Amino acid sequence: MESPRDRVKGCQVAQVTVIGAGNVGSTLGQRLAEKNLADVILLDVQPGRPQGLALDLMEARGVEHHDRRILGTADYGDTQDSDVIVVTAGLPRKPGMSRDDLLQINGQIVADVTQRAVEVSPDAIVMVVTNPLDVMTYVAWKASGLPPERVIGMAGVLDAARFETFIALELQISTRDVHAMVLGGHGDLMVPLPRYTTVSGIPITELLSAEVIARLVARTRNGGAEIVGLMKAGSAYYAPASSACSMVESILYNRRRIVPAAVYLQGEYGLSNLFLGVPACLGRLGVTKVLELKLSEVEQQALHTSAQAVQQSIDVIQPLLAAL
Repeated sequence: MESPRDRVKGCQVAQVTVIGAGNVGSTLGQRLAEKNLADVILLDVQPGRPQGLALDLMEARGVEHHDRRILGTADYGDTQDSDVIVVTAGLPRKPGMSRDDLLQINGQIVADVTQRAVEVSPDAIVMVVTNPLDVMTYVAWKASGLPPERVIGMAGVLDAARFETFIALELQISTRDVHAMVLGGHGDLMVPLPRYTTVSGIPITELLSAEVIARLVARTRNGGAEIVGLMKAGSAYYAPASSACSMVESILYNRRRIVPAAVYLQGEYGLSNLFLGVPACLGRLGVTKVLELKLSEVEQQALHTSAQAVQQSIDVIQPLLAAL
């Protein structure tokens, strides 16, 4: 079978494997291809689904005017030598279900798919999208055997994007001028930071009342659940796919963008041996730098509370981790 790799003018095109061809995975594949960022391998165990989606996306090339190849497969051998592996596989959240309800089953899935993918792409950077995000990123790190800087969780970019959207709608301004910072775990205990959230450099604390900011923070924390509640069956996928795509772009093109992401902490913020959302620099080698913001006592406590919840979930799945 011909490799999905392509050589143009002697330069090798990047390859991204997306594990899980559900709504998030397939939309991410579309984003990557139509932005002409990389060739895409969609991998899924559901017979025919990844192949059908890949063919559908390929048939759009004449309209979208890109030259990227999209391959659908259930064979990990087809993903060999990928530059980035994005793990979206897992059970989606349903109404009334918390992210932690997904812990055991998604932990087993993430461990298995990560091991199999890294076996044929040992130089790849692994990005995790599966929930509960921070814990699944820890599982992927343990399963992969990779250095921690090459394993990243996508959450903070999504949470910040939601916060930015709500702020822009409130102020009736362009989202392009809003830059938000959200720390902590991807869940109800995330820590949006209004002091570090600005509109063209102006902190939102100077533009919005404390009551309005509190309302927008609460909606941001509830962003995913709000969508689940509205959809009844299914969860968000457009915004998660866009968020993951922006991170993949920063990695492949060595943009070295500073984004909130779930990265491995080794003493930063007084936390160690877990993955948690903090501002980090993403480049071709993965996480090249973790930025430590000056937090108030209240913010620091909120971050540690979020970290404790993540640690408790890690403790729950210790039997799974011990077997890796």
